[in-house]
Formats: sequence, C-alpha cells, structure tokens
Amino acid sequence: MKQLSQVSRSVQAFFHELKTPQKVTTTPPQLSLGLALGGGFARGMVHIGVLKVLEEAGIPIAAIAGTSSGSIVGAGFCSGRSAGEMAEIGRRLRFWDFARWTLCRGGFCTNDRLVSLIARLCICKDFSELRIPLAVVATELATGRPAIFRSGSLSDAIRASCAYPGVFTPISIDGVLHVDGMLSYEVPTTPLKQMNIGCVLGVHLRSRWDTAASPRHFFDVIGQCFAIAQTRMSLQWAQDADLLLEPDVGNFAFDDFGRAAELIAIGEDTMRSALPALKAKLGIVDKIESLSPAMHVVNAAMAKPSAAEAPA
Repeated sequence: MKQLSQVSRSVQAFFHELKTPQKVTTTPPQLSLGLALGGGFARGMVHIGVLKVLEEAGIPIAAIAGTSSGSIVGAGFCSGRSAGEMAEIGRRLRFWDFARWTLCRGGFCTNDRLVSLIARLCICKDFSELRIPLAVVATELATGRPAIFRSGSLSDAIRASCAYPGVFTPISIDGVLHVDGMLSYEVPTTPLKQMNIGCVLGVHLRSRWDTAASPRHFFDVIGQCFAIAQTRMSLQWAQDADLLLEPDVGNFAFDDFGRAAELIAIGEDTMRSALPALKAKLGIVDKIESLSPAMHVVNAAMAKPSAAEAPA
C-alpha cells in the first residue's frame, strides 16, 4: 500500500507539471548569422521589428551590413541599443529631422542633420567602438565602385550611405565624393559574404514602381526611376542571401515616418514567420524537455517491485 501511495503521489505531480509550460532548450547555432539591411527611407523601420524578434529568440548576430536607412538601424543596434530603444526614437522621427533644403548643384537637400540623429541613436561615434561588427555601404560617385566602410567615423559613413542621388548632396570622405549605397548593393549581402559570415539573412524593402498613380513630386519621380533600375540589377546581391525577407511595404511611401509603428510590426511578423527557416539554416534545434522530474519518479516507482511481488 505504501508503494501504491508513492506511485499515486508521483502521478499527481506529473500531471500537475504537464499543466505548466515545458522548458525549451536551444542548441547554439552552427553557423554565424549576418544581417543585411537594405535601404528604404521610412520603410527602414521594418528592420527594427526584425531585430526585435531576433533579440527575443536569443539568436546572436555576428555582423550587420547596412545600406542607407539600413545603415542607420544597423549602427544603432551594433552600438548597443536594443530594438525597443530604437523603436522609441523611430516613432518620433520625421523626414525633416535629417533633411534640410539647400541651394546646391549636387542636390535639393543636405542630410547634415543626420549627425545629431546618429548621436542620439548610437552610443558609439567610431566603428572601433561598436559591440558588433558593422559594414556601411556607399558608392563612389566618380567611379561607381562600392565603398564599404568598416572603420573611421560612423556619421560620415552613414551620411554617405544615405546620400540619395538627386535629392541629397554627395558626401566627401577623404576627398572622394560618395552617394547612396543602393547603387552598389540595395541589400548588402555580398559584403557579409566577404567577411566570411556563414549565414546571411537579407531584408529587402522592395520599392513600388509598378503603380499607375501619378507622382506627387520630384522625389517620387526619382524614386520610381531608381526602383526600376534596382529591380534590374538585383541578381548579384540576391544570390549572396542564404535567406531573404521581403516584407510587404508596398502601401507605404518613402516619407511615411508617421506610420513607424505599423512598419515595425510588419518587420516583427515577417521575421517570426521566417524564424523556423532561419533556425534550420543556422543549425539551431529547439528541444522540449518532455520528461519531467515527476515522470522520472513515476518510472522509478513503477520499476521497483512491491514487497508482495518481491521474490522469496
């Protein structure tokens, strides 16, 4: 009877534990993860949602490469900001927080106000101070060659990466004029492959250029032209993506900063949907402890013969 009572208590404890969440253990990734964040002006807020889900999942990021708005978000995260902190800043951001009209033959606006934004967003001022390696992509205006910045001033590199041709004036670094990195890599997957990253996750914020709506202003005209060109030259960087996310941002304009919360949510949803595929690429296995300590007690109790059943 004593033995049966022990089994009964163990079984009750076992079923009690079944009602509580089971512990999930995650194996370390077998491959390093690199995140390639594409450009998209306000649509770049999507990147914050992607980073938030990766944070929650506890998936380490070995390096980030960013083009245009992707370089801003990447710099903030690599400097030590959490996705939540960046979301707070992003929700208050507006186009004129980093753009200013100017009378210059190189463009209609200057992005010199980016310096103060980067100072608020980034804990670091120089690449050497970053917690996670970062590559910022721009394009040399004279030669058309990609310019990959991994050292020096963060604000200079990011301003160059965000110097959208025809809108923002080119940025001079060491005597060389630079424009937006999208002309080199709309999604900077290739620089991460060159850094020997095992698995590259690209985030492509596809521009909408197949709409019949009339352009609102010259920004839309320039944007449509570059979107067409980018679609035609996407072959190289797309091949270097082990996994490519293309969040649905077709209904968002380049200056929809007031809809930051929606864009961040889209990033979260897209990344959560792709999380199983990413874990499979990285070799991460989630293990659920299906056998609780109470079950071990039950097994032990069942295996032990009672006094009545013990051999003489």
